[in-house]
Amino acid sequence: MIGIILGTRPEIIKMAPVVRACEKENIDYQLIHTGQHYSYEMDKIFFQELELPEANYNLDVGSATHGEQTAKILIGIEKILINENYGRSDTVLVEGDTNTVFAGALAASKLHVKVGHVEAGLRSYFREMPEEINRILTDHISDYLFAPTENAKNILISEGIEKEKIFVTGNTIVDSVYQNLELSNKKVNVFEKLGIEKGNYFLATAHRAENVDVKKRLAGIIEGLNKVYDKYKLPIIFPVHPRTTKMIENFNIKLNENIKLIKPIGFLEFLQLEANAKLVLTDSGGVQEETCVLKVPCVTLRDNTERPETIVVGSNVLARYDSSVILNKVNLMVNKDRNWKNPFGEGNAGDKIIQIIENQTNH
Repeated sequence: MIGIILGTRPEIIKMAPVVRACEKENIDYQLIHTGQHYSYEMDKIFFQELELPEANYNLDVGSATHGEQTAKILIGIEKILINENYGRSDTVLVEGDTNTVFAGALAASKLHVKVGHVEAGLRSYFREMPEEINRILTDHISDYLFAPTENAKNILISEGIEKEKIFVTGNTIVDSVYQNLELSNKKVNVFEKLGIEKGNYFLATAHRAENVDVKKRLAGIIEGLNKVYDKYKLPIIFPVHPRTTKMIENFNIKLNENIKLIKPIGFLEFLQLEANAKLVLTDSGGVQEETCVLKVPCVTLRDNTERPETIVVGSNVLARYDSSVILNKVNLMVNKDRNWKNPFGEGNAGDKIIQIIENQTNH
């Protein structure tokens, strides 16, 4: 049995190819949804859009402090694994760097259930990010480390993790982008809905606590977006996280009226927006990867990134939160040749991960 644990929308997106690979190979699996970001009810649209089966379990832990949320997930997953008789021949898969990932991996490893970490070996080297703590701890208790790139593999080896546990698979985001771009073009038309033209808008996202909870940083990012509009006179579409909306209001930050704040949208619509944007500004790790795969220039609103491959190939630059730097980096990237090589694999990571688990289990 393979237990696929997920709790946030990016995890649903990145685990979808693994689910599809299980179905293709007729492998028994269960979906365990922790409800870390939203309730399962709110995430159902993602399951439906990506044509995934319903989750077998929903913990609906919701928002809480890191300690409380991690503890609730740990308790909930432990109960499920015990009730379902998971044992040494079974595997639990987690993806990324959230509290769901660490708590799921910890629950499984304490019960001697094998743990596979999808997207292992990423490091920002910034310990103030809770995600950095989660990914380091998860890597060090995992049995299978599915590194997206050779760089990630080398990081794991440098931390003393045995080579035999590490497998370079590419990143499942490539699978997901390729599989779902086709789906999105059949199912949705976000341009009509928003009244914009392909290629004639910027896309922005910001949700990280270190950006949106700090007035100086959030004000700098919004001022940067205002400057980008003033120069380019193109609409800036900003699907806005509820927490970001709240902080913009709390800090009384003024936005140019051509920065269109819209409610969070489904992955298929977001993928369409990304694929056809002139440029994307973001603090999201997943969006840095997606834009790289889609050949769309990216400006990252952070001091560091755990996706250095995007910087190396030239699809992405770091701009921090200073408004003048943001504008300068947009100027640098906006007309960039989009001929970089995607460093994240061929789009078959989901299949590779399932094959590796099958091979290891049968030995």
